[in-house]
This record gives sequence, structure tokens and C-alpha cells, in this order.
Amino acid sequence: RVRRYMADAGWDFPLQDTLRDRAARAELIEGGGRATVPCLKITREDGEVTWMYESLDIIDYLESRRSASAAAKAQSAEG
Repeated sequence: RVRRYMADAGWDFPLQDTLRDRAARAELIEGGGRATVPCLKITREDGEVTWMYESLDIIDYLESRRSASAAAKAQSAEG
């Protein structure tokens, strides 16, 4: 579901295979507390890291970022 949304929306994030990449799996478990996928690691500008696991939450978050980006672009084009 998340991959389909990302493709449809034009998002291009690096993906990690936590079944084949032991380091990626270890980071996922260490950072987020579980090995469940999908998972979105969000690193804010202040360095705070959040791990998001639920598909619909990830899609909602990405959509809000896409909407905010489009609004900022529209505003800068106006002014």
C-alpha cells in the first residue's frame, strides 16, 4: 500500500530490505523497537527521529508533506 502510494505520488525514497540487510534490520529494531515493515524513519531538522509503522499513518504523513510543499511552491510563485 505504501509503495503504491509513493509511486503514484512521485516520491522517491531509498528503500531498505530488512530481510536481507542485517544492518538495516538492526537499525530498525534499535531505533523503532520492532522489525515490522513498512516503517518510515523521520529525521526532523533538529535531529529528533520518529519511527512510523502504520501504512495509513505513513501515507497521511507523506500526503501532508506533499500538500505543504505544493502550498509553499504556490506561495513563492505568487510573491
